Amino acid sequence: MVFYFTATGNCLYVAKELDGKRISIPQVPAGQHFKASSIGIVCPIFGHDIPSNVREFLQHTTFETEYFYVILTYGFCQGGASTRLAAFLHEMGMDAQYINVLKIVDNALPAFDIEHELAIDPEKKVDEHLAAIKADIAAHKQFIAQPTAWDIEYHKKFLEAPFKLDPEEDFRKKGRAMYQVTDACVGCGICVKICPRGCFVLSGGKAKQEMTHCVACLACIHACPQRAIQFTFPEKNPNARYRNSHVTLAEIIEANRQNPGFQS
Repeated sequence: MVFYFTATGNCLYVAKELDGKRISIPQVPAGQHFKASSIGIVCPIFGHDIPSNVREFLQHTTFETEYFYVILTYGFCQGGASTRLAAFLHEMGMDAQYINVLKIVDNALPAFDIEHELAIDPEKKVDEHLAAIKADIAAHKQFIAQPTAWDIEYHKKFLEAPFKLDPEEDFRKKGRAMYQVTDACVGCGICVKICPRGCFVLSGGKAKQEMTHCVACLACIHACPQRAIQFTFPEKNPNARYRNSHVTLAEIIEANRQNPGFQS
């Protein structure tokens, strides 16, 4: 049994490789209890930490298992997310036997140019590393990935940086949204379907956003076929968007759609 959160398909791809029984985190109601011989979590690293909705899921869900593991995907720097997660889980009395990180295509707009990230993707040897992780999990290996000295130093600099992808704080302090729906919107509704937090509605044939519950996963921006959802500040390559080549748009929509009639 593996739980996952995906915005562009990376974590869904990993989850599909690890276990046949997959449950999307955005679709799990609070207060659930799960029992299995092995239970895993697959999620991305946002700003050197797990996404806030995954943190909420862990806080409001209980697990009964002999082997609990977490795989964190990232593109540039894990920044010590692995050990901070281990400490967070320990505080809640749910120690993980295995926490590992997997370097994959970085799609954190606007900091990275997707075209460049795709060009260097072969260097990351994703499938080779994923196969090793899969073997570790099958053997119930005990392991917590440790950040490098560079990870720690880079995280310190990150904390000192004036800009973060924090949509609620950005809206509260600056009085404007982190991103906006432009006139290019044709009202296709993909953003409504793919947002894991219900931040979009269709009104008057156009998409409208509400930032309160946004976790800055950027699924809406990457998936918009018209590129009608744009940041309100410059990005590296506004014409480049990303979805994992092993995952379809329909799969991500199905994973993130709200109120699906949850069944464990």
